[in-house]
Amino acid sequence: MSSNHAYLRMQGISKSFPGVQALKSVDFAVDRGEIHALVGENGAGKSTLMKILTGALLEDEGQIQLENQIVRINSPADAQQLGISMIHQELSLIPALTVGQNIFLGREPRSRTQVFIDWQELYKQAQALLDQLNVKVDSRANVQDLSIAQRQMVEVAKALSFNADLIAMDEPTSSLTDRETEILFQVMRSFKEKGISIIFISHRLEEVFEIADRITVLRDGEWISTNRIEELDVDQVVRMMVGRKLGELYPKDDIQQQEILLQATNLEDGRELRSVDISLKGGEILGIAGLAGAGRTALVETLFGVRPSVKGQIKIMGRVVRIQHPGHAIRLGMGFVPEDRKLQGLFLNMAVRENLVISALPEISRITFVDFSKAENLAREFVEKLKIRTPNLRQLIRNLSGGNQQKVIIARWLTLKPRILILDEPTRGIDVATKVEIHALMNQLAKDGVAVMMVSSDLPEVLGVSDRILVMRAGRIVAEYSRKEATQDKIMHAATSGRENHA
Repeated sequence: MSSNHAYLRMQGISKSFPGVQALKSVDFAVDRGEIHALVGENGAGKSTLMKILTGALLEDEGQIQLENQIVRINSPADAQQLGISMIHQELSLIPALTVGQNIFLGREPRSRTQVFIDWQELYKQAQALLDQLNVKVDSRANVQDLSIAQRQMVEVAKALSFNADLIAMDEPTSSLTDRETEILFQVMRSFKEKGISIIFISHRLEEVFEIADRITVLRDGEWISTNRIEELDVDQVVRMMVGRKLGELYPKDDIQQQEILLQATNLEDGRELRSVDISLKGGEILGIAGLAGAGRTALVETLFGVRPSVKGQIKIMGRVVRIQHPGHAIRLGMGFVPEDRKLQGLFLNMAVRENLVISALPEISRITFVDFSKAENLAREFVEKLKIRTPNLRQLIRNLSGGNQQKVIIARWLTLKPRILILDEPTRGIDVATKVEIHALMNQLAKDGVAVMMVSSDLPEVLGVSDRILVMRAGRIVAEYSRKEATQDKIMHAATSGRENHA
């Protein structure tokens, strides 16, 4: 467990929501200068525990101690004054503001008279933080112009700006490349040497075993175990997380592929894509690999009409089409699960039912009136089919775990019975058990003749799920591999060198 000199102690923490006991008398302690991993499935209680620590929620029972002194954290401002900072999984930046404005929002340096903001000093300090993280971003740039990975690193810089004694990091590497992750780990190790404590939440257990000193497992809102990292292996941790033996992580059957359902030739979007040729068959799972900024998201957004193509030809089921907007793509039998589920996929202030059936409104409506009985039955059918964990269909979607939110978005498209389904980072920030369920669902869709295209930064996932793999670099497809011939080394070599290699 913890030494007698723990910097942080959370004792007997309980928290309930309507229909859900999120935490049940949880104990959690972090030593000074320790990197402590907190792991568990989505819905295990990790985020709730961190929201209590950072003042976003109040505990129902229990107490918090910092350096053996009982503290009451009633708000995020209280947490910051106590030296506690948080990097959230879901980005909390304001897109319309600059990087520097976001980092120092509400804490802007002032001129000598304390009347005006010292903008020059603000951008200078922000740039110093970014340079410390080796982030190639101008502090004067607008956040809306940055990639997801760059925004994540800005979140890290913002957390560091508080000069905290304890930093909680919720899935900080989920949008980062291997190189960016290593830079972050170097910063974490340097902070550890300075006596700063870090709580590291991640579903990537290989990263946990690389960086953490100790690991605490939560399951169903309860404390299961705390161990030094060298006392466990990945299989033991997974068994503690899911409470059962884990099945095959990448369920995959040999499926007879059918005719080409989607084909693009010489496709360009005028910004990132450069003469892309691609085809996708019914019954096939096509993996799209590459580093951040390689053009993967640009490709799938262009295919789905989120961004218009300026050159090239797209064929759907052999017919030349001009996909000018997502509505057109949907009518052509396509579905699209976007990379950022909260920003691009969910209606956070609406219930599970509405989020799930919203794409099927024409089918469940009479003239201008929604048939709520049909909506209820349709939502219930897919909640059961995809094993979505929710107290009821009227639960706000924002209160579900990340994995269950992702399943709702996938279910939304399945209500339309698409012939082509595009998934952009479908398991980002999702627990191991839910990943298995989503992989099994993709496999079943392929069996049913659906053409599945998956963008993923998780190379084991790409290798484990895909029938065929395309590698992108600098807006081009630079390599193609069959399932049998693909390896992690081959994919990384193509992604970094850009040398064309077609199996």
